[in-house]
Amino acid sequence: MMEEFGDVLASAAKTPRSPTKSPSISLSFLTKESNTRTFTAWDVDERLSELDTQFKVMKEVMNTSLSDRTAMDEAIRLAKTRANDLERERDQLSERNSMQQSEMTELKMQIQQLTLNLETERRQFRFDLEDKSRDHRTELDQLRRELKDETERQQRDHREALEALERHYRAEVEDERSQRSREVDELRAKLGSEQQGLNVALQAKDREMDQLRAQMEDLKGDLDREHTLKNSLQKRIAEITTLNMELEDRLRASKAKVEFLESDSKAQSDSYADMEARMQDAVHAAEEARQKLIKEETERRALFNKYQELKGNIRVMCRVRPALGSSEGEEARIMFPDEKTSAQIDIMGPEEKTSLGVVSRKPFPFEFDRVFAPNVQNEEVFGEISQLVQSALDGYNVCIFCYGQTGSGKTFTMSSPDGMIPRATQMIYETVTKLKEKSWTYTMEGSFVEVYNEELHDLLTPARDVDAKKKLEIRHDEARKSTTVINCKSVILDSAHTVETMLQQAQNNRSVAATKANERSSRSHSVFILKLVGENSATHERCEGTLNLVDLAGSERLKHSQAEGERMKETQSINKSLTCLGDVIEALGRGSGHIPYRNSKLTYLLQYSLGGNSKTLMFVMVSPLEAHLKETLTSLRFATKVHNTHIGTAKSTKKLKD
Repeated sequence: MMEEFGDVLASAAKTPRSPTKSPSISLSFLTKESNTRTFTAWDVDERLSELDTQFKVMKEVMNTSLSDRTAMDEAIRLAKTRANDLERERDQLSERNSMQQSEMTELKMQIQQLTLNLETERRQFRFDLEDKSRDHRTELDQLRRELKDETERQQRDHREALEALERHYRAEVEDERSQRSREVDELRAKLGSEQQGLNVALQAKDREMDQLRAQMEDLKGDLDREHTLKNSLQKRIAEITTLNMELEDRLRASKAKVEFLESDSKAQSDSYADMEARMQDAVHAAEEARQKLIKEETERRALFNKYQELKGNIRVMCRVRPALGSSEGEEARIMFPDEKTSAQIDIMGPEEKTSLGVVSRKPFPFEFDRVFAPNVQNEEVFGEISQLVQSALDGYNVCIFCYGQTGSGKTFTMSSPDGMIPRATQMIYETVTKLKEKSWTYTMEGSFVEVYNEELHDLLTPARDVDAKKKLEIRHDEARKSTTVINCKSVILDSAHTVETMLQQAQNNRSVAATKANERSSRSHSVFILKLVGENSATHERCEGTLNLVDLAGSERLKHSQAEGERMKETQSINKSLTCLGDVIEALGRGSGHIPYRNSKLTYLLQYSLGGNSKTLMFVMVSPLEAHLKETLTSLRFATKVHNTHIGTAKSTKKLKD
């Protein structure tokens, strides 16, 4: 409305109030020279018409102004009404603001009161927690004191019992010794006249001495039981200590939980809930992964065995010993033409004169599964046989033996500190540790025997402790395809240190002697028997494998070794058993119905490790010297015969646990 009024005023201002004037006409005044004939008179009608028009316009402007004034009055009235409404709304808002200020003040007072109550509750809870912790510490101290007192009491009782037993048996022995002394004196006095009665009395006394020895054995058994009781008490103490540690861990966990509950933070609660959910998800994922690992381990074993069968269940590898120096003699001409696969060795034969007098050497090429040059270390050699060690863990019978003339490095390869036996046991320990994640647990039991002059000897029992009445006997279990040596000492192998100790003990007890061919020649075949029993708690599978690591005695010619007497007998026995080994392998290759295992103690011991239910690896050891060339060619020809032998498919010894 105001805008329209402004537009009208602007239009009125632009409209002229008087009629438009024509351009001024210069007036002519009457003079004596004026021409009165040209003078024009004033037009009164035209001026009246213009005034009438201007009046009408002014009237319209006045009417418009009155209308605009009415509109302005209406707008002012509306503005006053709106201002009154705003005033009332402001009053209402002010009143509401005052009420909210009062409520806020009351809420602040309530918060202060709640804070005071919370602090009081926290203080009371802290006091209660300290009381509980103090009571728990008191209880733990009491338990420790009781445990210590009980341990000291049992140890004291044990010592007193041992001392009493020792005094008692010492007194009995002294009494017996005194009595025997008196009897001997009496017998000496009556020696001349009562010779026949003395012999009878001596026989009676011998029987009594046997009884006393039996009693002493019983006493030793009692002492062993006392030691067992002591060990069980120590184990109980360890269990109580473990329980104490668990209680302390629970206490720490409770404290952490209390501290967490004391923190009045929703963010921490949400974080804890999120972490709990993530932990549960992780536990489920871990369980699924573990089940998947168990399944994949079973598949891996099947695929691994198929791969091993494709490579052959009997393999032959050749290793050339490095020369120890020029003092040993001239080296033979040995070449390794196949560098890509390292599977071939060429031996230049001895010098021969032709009919024309030309001196030449005939080459003798041999090919095996792998050939190791003199510069190859034991680590690389073991890398080639480690798969067979894995097969033993999977439940197969595995036999690895070294064949070759004396001084060719068989014992070094098998029993040196970094040889095949220590490396195999180390690999088994590492693999068993990894398989625990897949629910497999293994027990390992080792024994060490030697075949000397066709007789079995236990290398873990010193010769002075051997009971002549308890000979070692070989027993075969046809159903389980396993072999047991009766009266042979077995050792539970629970650590690498145990294996080292056993190897050192066996090395000290093994039969060696000096010959013209070797200063320290092994005069027996040593067999390290490692039995592996695995159980899977998830799939209830059970597998039994045997790993036989054999260090054969050196084959040698009597003419070269110049053995005499006992050494000659040993050499003949060694060569006979090696010949029997060759006959067994040849019979297996032919698929003969009769395998001559019983022709030698060595082959009879390794019956289930050479037949169709096994995986066999032969190391043929070669001397680098020209002087040993004939023995080298003989060993390589025998190894070639073994390499061309194919035995049946190996089967693992597996079954489900009851």
